Amino acid sequence: MENTQKIQLFEKTPVPKAVMTLAVPTIISSLVMVIYNLADTYFVGMLNDPVQNAAVTLAAPVLLAFNAINNLFGVGSSSMMSRALGKKDFDTVYRSSSFGFYCSLACGILFSLLFTIFRSPLVTMLGADSKTAAATGEYLKWTVTCGAAPAILNVVMAYLVRAEGSSLHASIGTMSGCLLNIVLDPIFILPWGLDMGAAGAGLATFLSNCVACLYFLVLLFVKRGRTYVCIHPSMFCFRKVILAGIFGVGIPASIQNLLNVTGMTVLNNFTSSYGSDAVAAMGIVQKINMVPLYIALGISQGIMPLISYNYASGNIDRMKKTLLFSVKISLSFMAAATVFFYLGAGWLTSLFMDHAVIVEHGTKLLRGLCLCLPFLCMDFLAVGVFQACGLGRKSLVFALLRKIVLEIPAIYLLNRLFPLYGLAYAQPAAEVVLACAAVVTLMRLFRKLYREAADKGKYAEHGAF
Repeated sequence: MENTQKIQLFEKTPVPKAVMTLAVPTIISSLVMVIYNLADTYFVGMLNDPVQNAAVTLAAPVLLAFNAINNLFGVGSSSMMSRALGKKDFDTVYRSSSFGFYCSLACGILFSLLFTIFRSPLVTMLGADSKTAAATGEYLKWTVTCGAAPAILNVVMAYLVRAEGSSLHASIGTMSGCLLNIVLDPIFILPWGLDMGAAGAGLATFLSNCVACLYFLVLLFVKRGRTYVCIHPSMFCFRKVILAGIFGVGIPASIQNLLNVTGMTVLNNFTSSYGSDAVAAMGIVQKINMVPLYIALGISQGIMPLISYNYASGNIDRMKKTLLFSVKISLSFMAAATVFFYLGAGWLTSLFMDHAVIVEHGTKLLRGLCLCLPFLCMDFLAVGVFQACGLGRKSLVFALLRKIVLEIPAIYLLNRLFPLYGLAYAQPAAEVVLACAAVVTLMRLFRKLYREAADKGKYAEHGAF
């Protein structure tokens, strides 16, 4: 089955229109996800209880760990699907999507069981103390013990649907859960509702993820026979070429997110030594900084199917134009966001908690953290290109550079030199180096692709940019 409309989008539609068609729904979905992430912090912050707010912050690394599975089977399978589409190998497309679906479901169930068994020592490892342990545990009970499988599965299914060019449906599915979460949060968290505090935020997240999963399952049922996404058990297999294609991209992407969890855990442990006010401030600042971060991520994820397809089909010019157009729009937005955040840091922090000490901490932390944004978008785009092309090793090298070589050592050093506030400058320091490395690596990649194409007589050999 060949869906000619989707093939037209990948091959013939003008690059700006194709990029916007794929990226805009993903960006909107990312913005809704940011609002959903901010909603937990905002409504819990309305309780004016630093302990409840700190619980949501301390639990964040566990929820971020979901992305290790999301990337293993979501990024890995979607990249394999788009590359197989570029080669018109539709059987591999079907089998890749089925493999990603069932493996992510199994891993979600396993994640839930392991967390439940090791819950107490894990909460302590996250940086919770005697004041915050109970609230953190209650939040994680709903989001992980009950909610790991739906949280993982709905993200992976969004990747699979987006891989065939159905970016709008992928975004609607993601947004349906996020919007429901925003509606449920005040009902479950605040005293006029169920008055559950942080635990209520966790329950709202669990129910919302279940609804998002239901949307995707209904979508695939309605579009059966007209979609490349297949979750029929008969298509599940352990064929070597499929395993190599998925894991070659998915394992490095998964390791990248595990390193992000490690970095966040290290950061939270350093921050927690300054008390619950500092933890709450850092949590608010991280959530605020997620707004432009998720937009840049939405752009890089949105163009991945277009990059993958044209890489596999050998259309290097179209692939390069897609990247350059994306760099222009992403870099412009991130630069503007940095200026706005730096100037409005105090006001933005006060929107989430009217607490003088927390606002003071948040203002100084946000002014440091936001400096990473223009450099971060180049890092995201480079890693997105590597994942789209099946170049998992390159994305793994960038992940190791970011956390192990640059950011975590910078956390130690800058905290010693500038207690607490130096923590906010660790990521900008790392991203400056990574942005330079991204530009150099991408230029070398395109030179290599053009040389290979020239050897086949398709292009005259020339530079990348």
